[in-house]
Amino acid sequence: MRITGDDNEGKAQLSYFIDNDEPYPVIATTSKLLTTGVDAKTCKLIVLDQNINSMTEFKQIIGRGTRLREDYHKLYFTIMDFKGATRLFADADFDGEPVVIYEPKADDPVLPPEVTEGPGTGESEPPPHGSDTGDADDTPPGGSKGDGDRESRIKYVIDDVNVRVAVERSRYLDADGKLITEDYRVRLKNDIKEALQAEFGSLTEFVRRWNSAERKQAVLEELSGQGAPLKILQQAVPNGVEFDAFDLVAHVAFNQKPLTRHERASNVKKRDVFSKYGEQARAVLEALLDKFADHGVQDIEDTKVLELPPFDQFGSKTQIRRGIFGSIEQYTQAVRVLEQALYEQNEQKQG
Repeated sequence: MRITGDDNEGKAQLSYFIDNDEPYPVIATTSKLLTTGVDAKTCKLIVLDQNINSMTEFKQIIGRGTRLREDYHKLYFTIMDFKGATRLFADADFDGEPVVIYEPKADDPVLPPEVTEGPGTGESEPPPHGSDTGDADDTPPGGSKGDGDRESRIKYVIDDVNVRVAVERSRYLDADGKLITEDYRVRLKNDIKEALQAEFGSLTEFVRRWNSAERKQAVLEELSGQGAPLKILQQAVPNGVEFDAFDLVAHVAFNQKPLTRHERASNVKKRDVFSKYGEQARAVLEALLDKFADHGVQDIEDTKVLELPPFDQFGSKTQIRRGIFGSIEQYTQAVRVLEQALYEQNEQKQG
């Protein structure tokens, strides 16, 4: 995605690029816009294709990659430098001395070999051939590691590749020996329906438990425990339809006509739900409503969302909850009011 100061379409995607949980856009092509003021905590690769002669500018640019997020396994980042700008790393007073310098020759691999320090030599040596790195079980099929008769299997690992099911078909023999081919979505939906009906019993009970839950995430965790996590539920409905978790369960388990997240958000906007709040508080709640439309209820319950645009224009997470809403408790109560408004229509139907 081209994200530059004169490209409104690209700038509109900036918040998605720095959102840790957004799948797209993955690559941002820019000039200066991401140099400062953008906190992309999970940025793992910075590509430099311009001449940089300012030490300060160089450090501002690579600073986009220095954020740590252990919960997202972001513990390092890589610089791909086409213009030799990384010569500006030569600032021992600021950066310290480099731990390792690897300069591959023409026929050498781009990545440095994993090394361990040789005993008593101070030099780096590759690990012994056949040593166990913990990445995979390399025992031959049917072989044994010598710790009993436990059967081993080969484990294949694909690094940094998102894998999903593209096509799946279920085939089985019926009672007469006839080969039956079934759409996997139909089978998946039927299996999930049985599990959900066993868990909740009826639509009334599901709505009661959903509305009484202080955090809807608790219900989502219950669903996962029953073998119906959100990603699996989404596979049971047509691709591209943005249903909230509530509507997915009500539709799959109890044949209720679902509303999309955008329809639920639009219904709340049509009503004067936030009139009792101040101007800034209303703006925050309306932004949360937009986040719900884009991502679902789990996002508005996660206070990390307040660290992302457009909330950063209101101040820090603490300033928003304590300064604008008065306290953490009052902010939490306001989010509950928002959730009640989103699902109010279902309460009225059940009543």
